[in-house]
Amino acid sequence: MIPNQWYPVARSRDVKQNKPKGAMRLGEEVVMWRDARGNAVVQEARCPHKGANLGAGRINQNALECPYHGFRFGAGGDCEAVPCLGSEARIPKGLRIRNYPVREEHDMVWMWWGEERESYPEIDIPPEVTRWKGVHVTGSWQQPVHYTRYIESMLEFYHAPFVHRGSWFNYLDYMFLYGTLRKFGMDGRARYLAACKVVDHELEVDGTTLRSSFNLTREDDPERGEPYKVVFAFPGMVHVMNRKFDITMWLTPIDEKNTQILFRWYEAEKLAPFLRSRLLRGAVPGGAMMLQRWVPERQDMRVILGQEPMASERGENKFIAVDEMNARYLSLRHKLIQHNGELPSEGDQDAAGRPQEGTAGRAPRLNGSGAVIDPAVKAAMTRSEARSAQNGMPGMPGMPNGSARPGPAQGSGRGPGRVVAAARAKARMAAAERAERAAARR
Repeated sequence: MIPNQWYPVARSRDVKQNKPKGAMRLGEEVVMWRDARGNAVVQEARCPHKGANLGAGRINQNALECPYHGFRFGAGGDCEAVPCLGSEARIPKGLRIRNYPVREEHDMVWMWWGEERESYPEIDIPPEVTRWKGVHVTGSWQQPVHYTRYIESMLEFYHAPFVHRGSWFNYLDYMFLYGTLRKFGMDGRARYLAACKVVDHELEVDGTTLRSSFNLTREDDPERGEPYKVVFAFPGMVHVMNRKFDITMWLTPIDEKNTQILFRWYEAEKLAPFLRSRLLRGAVPGGAMMLQRWVPERQDMRVILGQEPMASERGENKFIAVDEMNARYLSLRHKLIQHNGELPSEGDQDAAGRPQEGTAGRAPRLNGSGAVIDPAVKAAMTRSEARSAQNGMPGMPGMPNGSARPGPAQGSGRGPGRVVAAARAKARMAAAERAERAAARR
């Protein structure tokens, strides 16, 4: 999971003023509620007294009341009442719960997951999403899959003819995506099933936002394709649009095995002038979203649940040319995790795109004894060398760097210190060779 990011944790309408909502988000039990002014509050759900889950409590006197002993915690996290000690009791300062920074935007409650700061960045929503001012419907559900696999499934659509077929709902795709008016859409099935070739593929990278455009066509009729545009914004937003629909998904990790989905379907702009009532205008996207959840998404889950490994990482997949957006997503995700949620500037990387030693803001990688292993150095190590440096000397667990080491008669004589030194020399030689090659090309 990527630290120092804003994550949507619930729809605004799901956070009530009269009842707390407990949930697991980003591997942590949290509780959501609203104070007397209607402001959303997100706090840790564990009562510091005896560990009861505050999500099972209630709102009492503008405070969150523990279901076990009635301790009350205010919107700021401080304990305001301990009934068993009486109203005049002195409450220990340490008796408090953690507050998460919260914002409420785009009809969702957002939680900052990361280090505390004096000020926090704005929530970054691409213009393809913020431009929508009309009617939309947002659904909320969970799936027992790792968020990376769910995101991957939405970054490309050439899986559709193979995964989304055979159900009655898929006939709507056949008709509306590839059918013709002349034959009332009944000729769309053959085109849909044959439209698996990706053409005119382009990828644009704008910081932590990726934009991909492509056409899905038949190989024997490339001129009659279906154009798509997919926008991805970290940490987990996917927006998909074509000539028939616009949808946005926000994927938030519940833990390492489950994902929260906030799925938004927008009204068809062409229908808006004919439907005066907002209720009617919302019925079409609402129905489409529910059908999406119960038919196409179930078809996706049958495949995703069988993928190995459960989480997608760099090097786990053998990508092809049209998977460029997927590959770039995994690469940027890796960098954001390594750099505490921020991309390194170009000056902080070497010719191979690796961080320079001593780069500010880099999350250091420690071996078993606390010594930093620079990523550039580690890249120059063999696999066994890196393992030795990461874990300490084989057969000597827990021995810190710099402590007395066995001599050649007692051990291998090649401890982590020598491994790192050799790897640094190897890295310097590799850098010099790259510089010579670059000079020769010039």
